[in-house]
Amino acid sequence: MCNLYAITKGQQAIREFTRAMSDTTGNLPPMPAVFPDYAAPVVRNLADGERELTLMRWGFPPPPNLGTQPVTNVRNVKSLYWRGWLKPEWRVVVPATSFSEYADTKPKKTPVWFALDESRPLFCFAGIWRPWTGVRKKPEGEQEHRLFSFLTCKANAIVAPIHPKAMPVILTTSEEIDTWLTAPTEVALQLQRPLPDDALTIVGRGERKDVAGDLAA
Repeated sequence: MCNLYAITKGQQAIREFTRAMSDTTGNLPPMPAVFPDYAAPVVRNLADGERELTLMRWGFPPPPNLGTQPVTNVRNVKSLYWRGWLKPEWRVVVPATSFSEYADTKPKKTPVWFALDESRPLFCFAGIWRPWTGVRKKPEGEQEHRLFSFLTCKANAIVAPIHPKAMPVILTTSEEIDTWLTAPTEVALQLQRPLPDDALTIVGRGERKDVAGDLAA
């Protein structure tokens, strides 16, 4: 389960890569560590067809009777709980430059960082979003939120030795981004597949943020 990623490229690069025409994120700093419940940039379609770069909070409310922890990753897209949010109007792409899984080492688990290559080029997770009103943190009280999560799939041969259960669904081209944001659901879900083994590499170990990615941004 991916519960940590980084986005260290600037807004202009994100807008160009995703073809977002509108940007409501304000002054968006590099984020070498994005954890669950953080606000992070996503790109969605607006009603007029324009794409918007905006901030949402990471983690859906869980299905009934499954605890209170935000759901950051979605694998079972056949579940009725998720099907309604897979329509084009609820899809987003989540810009990133690297993501982390934890190796099961002792005495503590070790973060291992993955990217497309050492230069940390942009990619996107295939995500979904929803509005929600509730309490995420007690001091904040009840608020209206826009929440996102992203899809996972079978791990490829690079991720599997660290995290054999799953890896995020990663989009690397403008064509894949277009398909995820606009195609009928059955077509878009064809993108729920592992990234080829030669398209991903390990770029760091041991830190809970992508330090090298921050320096290279």
